[in-house]
Amino acid sequence: MTTHRTPARTSPARRAARAAVALSGWLALAATLLPDGSALRWPPVLLFVCLGPGLALLHPQPRGLRPGARLESFALAAPLSLALASLAATALFLLGAFSVPAFLVPLAAFTTVAALLPGLPLPAATRGAAGPARERG
Repeated sequence: MTTHRTPARTSPARRAARAAVALSGWLALAATLLPDGSALRWPPVLLFVCLGPGLALLHPQPRGLRPGARLESFALAAPLSLALASLAATALFLLGAFSVPAFLVPLAAFTTVAALLPGLPLPAATRGAAGPARERG
């Protein structure tokens, strides 16, 4: 007997979160248009570079995550984002073409595309390995 799985529908909250992550890079790019020395210029750029690409890669999980795994995957998003940012910056420096817009545009485009795709699988987190330890009797 064959069972047919219906595709999981994404909730409006998840779609809104995906859209926010996808737009975060473009918001950071727009923030660079503010006048030099503006205090509103650096927070969106810093938050995007530190979290945006990693969140786009990890967080649209099809089955969701257990509460403990949510924090773990959020913590993994930062080093993943910084690694991608380091690769982009290094490539631009080697090409002699580094500027903040030239750095943010590829990262924003990557983040937008990644936010539209399902997240990287985290099977241990969805199985409950990252959940609270059960009492042994």
